[in-house]
Amino acid sequence: MQHTPISFRNDYSEGAHPLVLEALARDSLKQEQGYGDDSASARASKLILESCERPDAQVHFVSGGTQANLVASAALLQPYESIIAAASGHICIHESGAIEATGHKVHELPHSQGKITAAQVEAIVSMHADEHMVRPRMVFISHSTELGTLYSRHDLEALAAVCTKHDLLLYVDGARMGSALASTRNDLSLADIARLADAFYIGGTKNGALFGEAFVLCKPDRSPYFRNHLKQRGALLAKSRALGAQFEALFTGGLFLSLAEQANTTAMLLADGIRSRGFSFAYEPMTNQIFPTFPKQLVGRLQKEFAFYIWDSPDADHDTIRLVTSWATPESSVQAFLDALVV
Repeated sequence: MQHTPISFRNDYSEGAHPLVLEALARDSLKQEQGYGDDSASARASKLILESCERPDAQVHFVSGGTQANLVASAALLQPYESIIAAASGHICIHESGAIEATGHKVHELPHSQGKITAAQVEAIVSMHADEHMVRPRMVFISHSTELGTLYSRHDLEALAAVCTKHDLLLYVDGARMGSALASTRNDLSLADIARLADAFYIGGTKNGALFGEAFVLCKPDRSPYFRNHLKQRGALLAKSRALGAQFEALFTGGLFLSLAEQANTTAMLLADGIRSRGFSFAYEPMTNQIFPTFPKQLVGRLQKEFAFYIWDSPDADHDTIRLVTSWATPESSVQAFLDALVV
């Protein structure tokens, strides 16, 4: 029988948490309105807005993170407006040019631990001073970042301030929002993000849902015909009830944060074990993505038992790999990996 490696490739290899599956099954035979006008979506939206402390905001459920980012750029920007993002940002690397396909330029900035600063945003704005250039209009960040790191409240407040100063939109990609909020290093609440950002999404795909994200439009007047953009981009699902039911389950009884805490806990067990064996990290472990650096020979041996991505090669003798844990990662998988760390 062929050996199946233990996977640390991502946090969406498993299906869905049992409570999410129960929610999908519970009212499956009940007839409902389509396109997000169902009762489960209404209940889920209410729960999310209560957590955000923004009763004036809107929640729209979409199928995935790339779709959320695509719709955000199409709905919130004029054709001559552009987006500022870290060069490591998801829209810059892993979305097959989806943003550019909407006609918008992305300014890719050098980053520190996956983050950009208000000073960098200020510099980009000052460089684009007249009608012969695109107009920077949106600042795109991820929380947690693609490197598993976090923006602090101070960081986000500084970005929000420069956005207000220059009439920019602040948009937060929340594919791993759960892991960010549940991190012991985090000092931002969902309400803080809803207060400071113009729009963001809460990732379900990577935190216990079968699929789906909750897009929160904090200032609906920024795009009064947002649902038209959803329809045009194939994001207005006839059976949106399937998304609403999942998020109702995730935001009932603290399940969303509980699942994220579990993913973070196993990642920190993994990180602590790796560090105790004398290895270092390219980025400080904070959430459920960690990036240890190992000798290439060890990486080759590990690949026979475990699935993961090689992220970078800092020198001829070493590789930095990405290890990702999920809400369903057992401690036995963590221990198996640690036991295999024999140089």
